[in-house]
Amino acid sequence: MPPLDPTAQSAPDAGGQPPIRTAILGYGVAGRFFHGAFLRVDPAYEVALISTGDPERAAQARADHPSARIVADPQEIAAHAAELDLVVVATPPASHVELARLALRSGLDVVVDKPFAPTSADGAALIAEAASLGRRLSVFQNRRYDADFLTLQGLLADGTLGDVHTFESRFEWWKPSGERAWKATAPVSEGGGILFDLGPHLIDQAVQLFGPVTELEASLRRVAVDATPPPEDAPENVAHLVLTHASGVQSQLTMSSLAALEGPRFHVSGTAGAWRSHGKDPQEAALRAGNLPDAPGFGREPEELAGELSRGGELSRTEPGTGDYGAFYRLLADALRTGGPVPVDPQDSVDVLALIEDAHCAARPAHS
Repeated sequence: MPPLDPTAQSAPDAGGQPPIRTAILGYGVAGRFFHGAFLRVDPAYEVALISTGDPERAAQARADHPSARIVADPQEIAAHAAELDLVVVATPPASHVELARLALRSGLDVVVDKPFAPTSADGAALIAEAASLGRRLSVFQNRRYDADFLTLQGLLADGTLGDVHTFESRFEWWKPSGERAWKATAPVSEGGGILFDLGPHLIDQAVQLFGPVTELEASLRRVAVDATPPPEDAPENVAHLVLTHASGVQSQLTMSSLAALEGPRFHVSGTAGAWRSHGKDPQEAALRAGNLPDAPGFGREPEELAGELSRGGELSRTEPGTGDYGAFYRLLADALRTGGPVPVDPQDSVDVLALIEDAHCAARPAHS
């Protein structure tokens, strides 16, 4: 395939500006659904390059983005830097720092999927390097745009619940056979385990809602699903965190891959009432089913998943919410073009990584 022509002009978006030429590194679930699908329908972007070493994923990438160059080695972004503006790092966590640094040093802006880095020190170093190079860096904290989370933000803003004192948040599912691909083997040092997988979402949401954390308690366990004991270094598959915020709110966060019956996604208690929600944001399921983000009604919760509100009497339903992961990329395009703030300050993700590290220090994973 001939090289991309850096002088070729793509069609401008509705604002008359040329699209942001973007590379997606990795085309698994994250690269295909959480990044590629939204970039594909946003006229502010052009997916110019996709990296994947998997032949089936490469074929899918060609089908989804016919004009993109498909390469096996993510390091090729350096050779094509003149033809790119932005790099999205959606590879396994152990490679995030190396690839983000390569992109920054190649003169490109960068979005990194969660977890941002294997350690908070690595994340802080990336932030410092981006600043020294004059490049923009953000982290894809897409769960800030979940339908139920946006509904909860609205309830807190208008005081419906009064002063919140307890926030319960869960990500649970039933995977007794364990994770697949890199998640099945990655140690904690490489971003493995359910706390690194789901903690960046749940902790980030709690901090966004209720502010800095002053105390942390943690229980991390590796629960065996058969008679074979797990290796001593096997990462946890069940995690419980209790965070005390400076605001006085207590957040109780649960993550499990062995929950055959899920609890409420959110259960929030305040001095004027309580609110709870069930199920997960509909965007991922819609994307996996073949829908694109520009489909009518995309991201809207079904009526049966609308949250339940109580002020001490009968339950009432709040309006179904609408999730919008695409908002991240709309805000990012504006930031890259105007010099405004990026949609997610990477320091937020470093602070979350520090709490994950504290949790691992506070509770060595127990085996059962």
